[in-house]
Amino acid sequence: MRIVLVGPPGAGKGTQAQFIASHLSVPKISTGDIFRANVSGGTELGRQAKQFMDRGDLVPDEVTIAMVRDRLGEEDARDGFLLDGFPRNVPQAETLKKILAEWSNRLDLVLELVVDEDEVVRRLSGRRTCDRCGRIWHVDFDDKQDDICDDCGGHLFQRDDDKEEVVMHRLEVYQHDTAPLVQFYADEGILVGIDATGPVEEVTKRALSALRPLED
Repeated sequence: MRIVLVGPPGAGKGTQAQFIASHLSVPKISTGDIFRANVSGGTELGRQAKQFMDRGDLVPDEVTIAMVRDRLGEEDARDGFLLDGFPRNVPQAETLKKILAEWSNRLDLVLELVVDEDEVVRRLSGRRTCDRCGRIWHVDFDDKQDDICDDCGGHLFQRDDDKEEVVMHRLEVYQHDTAPLVQFYADEGILVGIDATGPVEEVTKRALSALRPLED
């Protein structure tokens, strides 16, 4: 089964991707993982990407797409995969469609994790990171009454990209770049949206239920 997972920042894509990929016995493929593998492996694409990453710039589409093409061509992805973080826009989606068509394949499903903006802001702006062990706590979900890590005693701080104004900007970028992707896949007839609010286990149940017709 070949699946793409989409949704705004804070929708829980990374968490759900792990569960879904494990359930389907397919590799979870994220652009972050691909970037790290290429950079640490010293590949030509990795060297190109690192130049942009070191400057804090976005890696160009052509480099990202080349990395994704290579990864999808690996043996473990031949019979299926779950893509998390790619495609991010309609041009990337059109290119992915062409790549899969070259291999006589196509996407089976695009699963959209649906969550409203207020919930995203609450989820992300409430996160606090330990400056010693790196564990992430949440001021609401973990019932934290102080700024001390319960695991190691380190100090908890709010990362810049978790601040409310930054989260709002990330949502604006998502609406501009990635939301049209949802319409693209809806037009393709392969989009299924699920409610991504509530406990992680409940969201996973909804996701697996959406996949069930394809498994029969």
